[in-house]
Amino acid sequence: MGLDLILKTVNQDDVEMYHLFFGDTKGRPGTEFTIFQIKDGVDRTFGTNAIERTIFAVTNEAALYFWESRLNEFGIFNCEIEEYNDSKILRFEDFDGVQLGIVPVRDVNNDFFPRKTYEIDLENAILGIDSVHLRVRYPLATSKNMQHMFNLEHTKTISQGDFPTLVLTKNNTLFNQEIHIIEDKRSALEVPGIGSAHHIALSVKNTEELSTIEQKVVERNFKNSGVKFREFFTSIYFREPNQLLFEVATEESALIKEDYGTTNFDDIPLALPSFLEPKRESIERHLYK
Repeated sequence: MGLDLILKTVNQDDVEMYHLFFGDTKGRPGTEFTIFQIKDGVDRTFGTNAIERTIFAVTNEAALYFWESRLNEFGIFNCEIEEYNDSKILRFEDFDGVQLGIVPVRDVNNDFFPRKTYEIDLENAILGIDSVHLRVRYPLATSKNMQHMFNLEHTKTISQGDFPTLVLTKNNTLFNQEIHIIEDKRSALEVPGIGSAHHIALSVKNTEELSTIEQKVVERNFKNSGVKFREFFTSIYFREPNQLLFEVATEESALIKEDYGTTNFDDIPLALPSFLEPKRESIERHLYK
């Protein structure tokens, strides 16, 4: 997909698992998409109360046809280009069953820093994340919580087939990003596994704003992790009313975007926080086996 590898590290809660950060060439919040490596496990089973799909943005509608052709070339299942939300969308899933999509960017006056490759030019490159689709049994519970905690606004209600979908957004976000909350009381609960989205991450400017979020989490008696110092950033995790896992992380970060000078995965150094450095040899041995 041509995204820039921002950070190659490990899951700090399971150091035998890679945690890879991708984004634009500046590594900006709002463009980051992260992946956990799972070596063994069952495949995800479709259901409700799930973070269903991440939608990426491209420069215009013409770029969707480039991506439709590229996905077909690689044998990646896609739903072809469809009408959705007064625009076009190309939904697809990768070989692990991760649900993704691409749409034309809404805010064409923004600054874009996509990565160009020999196969993907700037006119077709991924710009960042446009939106995230959530599928839940009780959409108003999730919507009201997000409006209260993050000052999002419910701008309209659309449909995905027979399922009403609430659209939430916030002014002055990168690309005018949205959260789409699909109401689905018919399906069984999702069974998480390979291909499922573990959590959705939102950002705040600094630790002061993160403390405000922590206070709101505690006031609402949500199950949470407490504030965690990850060294690269600081964050808190909590489960909202439909049991979706949210992370809120600081944009204020010790992470420095590096130019690795290579796309060979094995040649890119493994970044570890200082508290894991004493275990580097053991961590790398288990990761690379």
